[in-house]
Amino acid sequence: VSVFAPWIAPFPKDASGAVHVRDALKAPSFDHPFGTDDLGADVFSRVLYGGRYSLSVGLGVISFAAIVGIFLGSVAGYFGGIVREIIMLITDIFLTVPGIVLALAIGAALGPGLVNAMFALAIVWWPGYCRLAQGQVMSLREQTYVESARVVGAGERRIIFRHILPNSMTSFLVKISMDVGFAILSAAGLSFIGIGAQPPIPEWGAMVSLGRGYMPNWWWIATFPGLAIFLSVFAFNMLGDGLRDALDPRGIRS
Repeated sequence: VSVFAPWIAPFPKDASGAVHVRDALKAPSFDHPFGTDDLGADVFSRVLYGGRYSLSVGLGVISFAAIVGIFLGSVAGYFGGIVREIIMLITDIFLTVPGIVLALAIGAALGPGLVNAMFALAIVWWPGYCRLAQGQVMSLREQTYVESARVVGAGERRIIFRHILPNSMTSFLVKISMDVGFAILSAAGLSFIGIGAQPPIPEWGAMVSLGRGYMPNWWWIATFPGLAIFLSVFAFNMLGDGLRDALDPRGIRS
């Protein structure tokens, strides 16, 4: 529905900061299914458009983190030695600091903004993929089909990207699908405390932050974007569970 927001949203202009003073703080009704906020903007329209920002943040952060982490982890796992020691040392340094704390520090240093929040989250998210890729590559590099590729003269790049990584995609896909939901939640948290998206951008975390000041009398301002966050995170977690069951042939199914 966020993809088709321009055709679904009843008041598209409200997503870009339109003001309707006479309609301020109206309760949910037929005209405004999710009510209106303090500026009279339709909350339903803003939630629909907000999904574009929140989902883009989640997918963007995890895409960057997966590409960087999988590449570094593959190099570390395949070559070993001093290369592995250096890469994993850097990875361990990032992992010693709680991710959300480090993201807060980076976001505060860069200043408020949605792009800065995405960058901060991407910086702290790649070590998990690096660890996973390193373990997967180390377990597969001595397999018979990898040895056969070496015997026929395949280069190291081809072995890593054509033989080892494709056989590790199940683990990566499951982790990616679950992490998108957590990235959305983390980005919403940064926006909630003022580091992420700034008004009038209808990002879900920023909308919840705005609505908390109007609780409990005008509960709908914060409740509906909060439900959107919950449903998105829940859906991506269910997607991850489903992929794990479908792609793991060794899994025990009921």
